[in-house]
Amino acid sequence: MKSKKSILLPDTREILSGFGENLKLARLRRKLSTLQVSERANINKSTLWRIEKGSPSVAIGAYIQVLFVMGLEKDLLKVAGDDVLGRKLQDAKLIVKERSSKKLNNN
Repeated sequence: MKSKKSILLPDTREILSGFGENLKLARLRRKLSTLQVSERANINKSTLWRIEKGSPSVAIGAYIQVLFVMGLEKDLLKVAGDDVLGRKLQDAKLIVKERSSKKLNNN
């Protein structure tokens, strides 16, 4: 079975590249070598190199393992946490139904 190649728009590729660069800078700030991170994340050094380049062909699980090794895995919880556009779209579709007035029965 052939695997499909990921096709990314230039803006998306730039975001992924920036993410990889941020991971590399985080590794360097922690003074961790590529060997240390790759061994702790249980990935090859070449996979770590591709992650730090922002390769779309690397499984998201490998990216998460690298985040975990550096203690940054909880940063993923911030992704889409404050979905301003989604909330506006949701609010725009909310229909507020008016209640009918209650009639008093005078029996």
